[in-house]
Amino acid sequence: MSEILAFTAENVCRLTGLSGRQLSYWDATDFFSPELLDEYRRRAFGRIYSFRDVVGLRTIAVLRNEHRIPLQELRRVGEWLLSHHATPWSSLRFALSNRKVVFRDPSTETFIEAKGEGQSIIEIDLEPIANDMRTAATRLRERREDQIGTVVRNRFVVHNAWVVGGTRIPTLAIWNFHQAGYTAQDIIKEYPRLTPGDVSAAIEFEANRQKVA
Repeated sequence: MSEILAFTAENVCRLTGLSGRQLSYWDATDFFSPELLDEYRRRAFGRIYSFRDVVGLRTIAVLRNEHRIPLQELRRVGEWLLSHHATPWSSLRFALSNRKVVFRDPSTETFIEAKGEGQSIIEIDLEPIANDMRTAATRLRERREDQIGTVVRNRFVVHNAWVVGGTRIPTLAIWNFHQAGYTAQDIIKEYPRLTPGDVSAAIEFEANRQKVA
């Protein structure tokens, strides 16, 4: 998932089926905190998740919603795993035994319960979960037709900068390339998601802004 390195809480909700309230509560209670946080943590864009976070949260969502594993059980296992592994929910192989979560110990390649007791288990394959998240994350990057050639601003996107619709590409960045002598095709090479219409719209928008300023 080299093209997508970070996800907002809104993205994570769409990908995993979890609610924003769940993400906030789990972060506040140290059950599951995102890997990437900035100085604006209290703002909507301050809670930034990695792809490993997304896979981990989707795994938890599957255990909660499809297998009805109580949150108390997940917390108990999570607390134990975090003392032994940096990213257990996305890197370890899980299984279920009597509505309890067990995992494969990488050092012994055997399934054990958080207390160390042996279990008969039903294994959960993480690879399909990760693949589903890759596919869904790629779809997040697809732009709608009505976004092509538009300029928008959202207070939670690129710190409220004007950007090309459906992207996080600031119009000012396109303008700066234009001022440096780059052609539309040159700019598109820098930002392959753009179309000639996007470049024209961004340049026209910034040119008008410069006149007003």
